[in-house]
Parts: sequence; C-alpha cells; structure tokens
Amino acid sequence: MKQNKITQLFKIKYPIVQGGMVWTSGWRLASAVSTHGGLGVIGAGSMYSEVLREHIQKCKSATDKPFGVNIPMLYPDIGQLMDIVVEEDVKIMFTSAGNPKTWTGFLQERGIKVVHVVSSLKFALKAQDAGVDAIVAEGFEAGGHNGRDETTTMVLIPALREKISVPLIAAGGIATGSAMLAAMVLGADGVQIGSRFVASSEASNHINFKEAVVNAKEGDTHLTLKELAPVRLIKNKFYHEVQSAYAKGASVVELKNLLGRGRAKKGMFLGDLDDGELEIGQVSALIHDIKPAAQIIEEIINEFHARKKAISDL
Repeated sequence: MKQNKITQLFKIKYPIVQGGMVWTSGWRLASAVSTHGGLGVIGAGSMYSEVLREHIQKCKSATDKPFGVNIPMLYPDIGQLMDIVVEEDVKIMFTSAGNPKTWTGFLQERGIKVVHVVSSLKFALKAQDAGVDAIVAEGFEAGGHNGRDETTTMVLIPALREKISVPLIAAGGIATGSAMLAAMVLGADGVQIGSRFVASSEASNHINFKEAVVNAKEGDTHLTLKELAPVRLIKNKFYHEVQSAYAKGASVVELKNLLGRGRAKKGMFLGDLDDGELEIGQVSALIHDIKPAAQIIEEIINEFHARKKAISDL
C-alpha cells in the first residue's frame, strides 16, 4: 500500500491499528501485529504497573517494529503506568476515557506520539484542541466500553472528517478489507480493529471466549449499563441478569453491586461464559474462525485491494 498519514505517523506498513483490549492484547498479540505490518497495541487497562513493564519488555524482544500502549485514563494508578511508558521508551500512546489535556503534553514533551479515542465530534474537537497527534473515532458497533450517543461508525467518520484536520482512525464494526476500504472512503486515514484480533491465536483471552466470539450471530451483542459505563457484550447469563435488574427498576448502586469486580476478567480471561462479562463488537457475527494475526492481516489487505479494484472497475 502507498504511504499515508497513519503509516507515516507510526512508521508502519499498513494503516491498521490493533485495538488495545483488556485481557486480550498482551505482548504476544501486539508483537505479532507489529511484525506483520500493522501497529500492535498493548492493552494496559487490566495491568498492574510491573505487569505492563514486563509486557513492554517482552514486546521489544519479540519485534523490532513500532508498537503502542493503550491506557484508559480512569485507571487509578495511571501515573505509575505513564512513568513506565516513559522509562521503557514507548513511542506511541493511546489514551481514552478522560480529558486528553491531562497527559498529552507530558507525553509529547518526552517524544511520544499521542492518540486519543473518542466516540463523538464533541470529544474529537477537544482532543484536537489538546494537540493530539491522531484520533481514533469509535462507532457504537464496537465492543467493550463505548459512547452513550450510539453514533454509528458510518455517521461518525464523515462527521469528524468534516471538522478535524488531524489524522483520523476509524474503529467499530471493522474486521474485513471491505470495511477498511469503506471507512477510508468515508474519510478515515486508517482503521483500528479489535474484535477480529480477539479471535486470533496470539490473543491472551481464554479459548472459551474466542469460541464464543466465533459462534456469535447477528443480534447476539448489546450495548448496556449506560448508567455506569456503556459496554457492548455478548448476551449471556450475566447480561440477562442485568436486563432483569433493569426491568425491576434497579438503581445505579444496585447495578454496581450486580456488576461487582472482575467481571471482564472472569469472562474474557478465565473463560466463564455464564457469569463473566464478554465484551465484543457487533462484527463478531462476521468472525468465523481463530487464526494467527499474520493471516488475519494478510486477508484484510488482500480483500482491501480486491474490493478497491472492483470498485474502480465500476
């Protein structure tokens, strides 16, 4: 592929960013994606500081290509994580779930590229004003924590492209070369892909969760728990307990008590398909197998070029 704003910014071959997902994207997945032309991202949202350090060091040993780290700014010990990112000489940071002004300057002063994840034009403009190097715009099709406005990727990307000038990465509902092409036609400079890499050989999540993703059908996911933090997950026993609580008029406190602690770890990392929180995107309905990251990237790029040629032939 020709170089564009994203490949130039990150010094990568393809404008494909692997989503930094909790309990899924450790050093094995990040290094595999980076080695094969994308930008691998370590998802630090579930990591203690020394665990993050270990993953960064192992990723460096496994690949000589660029990779990034994703840190949700709601993390209680975020200062420790940021210090480790600096100490370990990570060059690319993805921030989310907070004010981009808080850390962007600190990181950029230390030679780190900063990308902020948003779900609306309002927050994209704030990120641009904060001086970020790029923006990930995530439609509500995406898995995991999501925007309250439920704006789809197809609407969100052109809305942002009209108003922002920084490099734009589309996310949400993208698992194929066709979807990648569509996102870039709408104005994205690259794509972030999460759910497809959940069902990869190198992903650190439990095989039970991978198989649940492969077996998911259209309509099997839902965005819920907006009163706490909106999350898209598979409809399992825990999900139906949440819906029953809503039907009974549960308060925010009652919903918090029902959610408890460690639900995502229980479901995605430990493989409890009944009582765990199984975070995945709508595009899981299009994922039918578990493959190595290298094969996933190759298939996406091949399909991207094939569909691009087919469109130009029209």
